[in-house]
Amino acid sequence: MAAINPALAAAHGVGTDTAGQLLVTAGENHHRLTCEAAFAMLRGVAPLPASSGKTTRHRLNRSGDRQANAALYRVVLTRLRWDPAPAPTANDAPNKA
Repeated sequence: MAAINPALAAAHGVGTDTAGQLLVTAGENHHRLTCEAAFAMLRGVAPLPASSGKTTRHRLNRSGDRQANAALYRVVLTRLRWDPAPAPTANDAPNKA
């Protein structure tokens, strides 16, 4: 795995099985992965609109690569276990006191 994608192999919480599953998912569909949203849709974790009229709703996406979703879930659990305070992201709003 390290020869194919060294950054993925070096990431904390990513083992050989997890890296292999994510590479297989991305490798078969590399032309579809243009952004994070495309990767989320490929894995089946992006919400789908299920709106009717003026009501706006979303439902779970039941399609996608569930094995890749499970692999990424294991990475997240491992990272949360060993680093409970993740770095802030661009979407985090500053605290207003």
